[in-house]
Amino acid sequence: MDSQKEALQRIISTLANKNDEIQNFVDILNHTLKGVQENSSNILSDLDEEFDSLYSILDEVKESMINSIKQEQAHKSQELQNQLSQCNNALENSEELLEFATRSLDIKEPEEFSKASRQIKDRVTMASAFRLSLKPKVSDNMTHLMVDFSQERQMLQALKFLPVPKAPEIDPVECLVADNSVTVAWRMLEEDNKIDHYVLEYRKTNFDGLPRVKDERCWEIIDNIKGTEYTLSGLKFDSKYMNFRVRACNKAVAGEYSDPVTLETKALNFSLDNSSSHLNLKVEDTCVEWDPTGGKGQESKMKGKENKGSGTPSPKRTSLSSRPPPVRGSRDRFTGESYTVLGDTAIESGQHYWEVKAQKDCKSYSVGVAYKTLGKFDQLGKTNTSWCVHVNNWLQNTFAAKHNNKVKALDVTVPEKIGVFCDFDGGQLSFYDANSKQLLYSFKTKFTQPVLPGFMVWCGGLSLSTGMQVPSAVRTLQKSENGMTGSASSLNNATQ
Repeated sequence: MDSQKEALQRIISTLANKNDEIQNFVDILNHTLKGVQENSSNILSDLDEEFDSLYSILDEVKESMINSIKQEQAHKSQELQNQLSQCNNALENSEELLEFATRSLDIKEPEEFSKASRQIKDRVTMASAFRLSLKPKVSDNMTHLMVDFSQERQMLQALKFLPVPKAPEIDPVECLVADNSVTVAWRMLEEDNKIDHYVLEYRKTNFDGLPRVKDERCWEIIDNIKGTEYTLSGLKFDSKYMNFRVRACNKAVAGEYSDPVTLETKALNFSLDNSSSHLNLKVEDTCVEWDPTGGKGQESKMKGKENKGSGTPSPKRTSLSSRPPPVRGSRDRFTGESYTVLGDTAIESGQHYWEVKAQKDCKSYSVGVAYKTLGKFDQLGKTNTSWCVHVNNWLQNTFAAKHNNKVKALDVTVPEKIGVFCDFDGGQLSFYDANSKQLLYSFKTKFTQPVLPGFMVWCGGLSLSTGMQVPSAVRTLQKSENGMTGSASSLNNATQ
């Protein structure tokens, strides 16, 4: 019966996963169909604009050519009209002179005839008809303004859609996820020397497999990539996976997207648990700061209010408390001199890494891990349930590793930022200079229950960086330095 139920549960789980996969594919199809409709409408609008632009250019060219023909016509007509007017005037004068000469032949008096002959001779010498050019200044030829658009017609007939680059292919084997960076590599299946650049898009997701249309995250875009490889660096891995896709672009148009590739980007992400932190600590998600007004002063105020009247505070009075009631309720709030705050995510397996930076004026702080059972009065490193490095800048400067109320002084400079490496399965807790990756100290133990990141701060503040992969340099150092540095056993003979 139990085996049948287990088998049925597996079948139900398989069916649910398949239904989820099909539903996601249905969403993709609907999204694609909507995209086809919207993109087709946009392309048709663009096509109308392009042809309207062509029509406009043709109209402008036609108008310019018509104006040129009309100007040439007007110029030649004016020249011919001027010549025609001159010729008509000359002809009229010449006909008048001819008539006068003809009449002069009938003059009988020699003296009068001689006078008329001289007049005719003088007038002929000055007559415009003899100075007039009888060749037209312009011809009626207009062939220099003729057109032949046969080549242009061929070009217009050859109009076609732009050549679109083929979709690239992302090569998962060549992609690399390391040191909170992702290198994405791709290639073109067919050589295309007209490609100008590539566009890479990525987004974070908690779903494996095909990207989800209804994923809550938007695609981030990196444009104008000249090569076939790109590295995203300085990422915070606050999701399990990242989707990537790429497309090629020529000078005019972008091609199809490549098939999306999903790469795993898993890392430890946690916030600080303000429900159990000491009242003297002001806690945000990744920051904690000493708050001298948050403890006894507030407690005394609350006690004073409770002692007034009937001893039953009104709802308004209780709402004035500086801190909300614990939301997790998994443990008591730290109190006394245990100025402690824990992370809200337990480490139960695997290798993890995070970094801590103290304020410059911070007088005292500790960084490490602890079991959930750490008492509310317990300080980090003073019990067998916690491990830490402790920095003291008050009265005297000390830097030490602490566990089970034992202390080992560290003869190294306190770094600006401390990197914490926790190998739960390997039973190792190591501290590094986060910038140089110099090993500061290592505890070697066997964790018997889940551990939580732990922090103590007094007169100052700490800020955390989570969502980080174990750096490659740390992995290398762990292999080479394992067993060669101080361990928890060395603290057994040390005094506090």
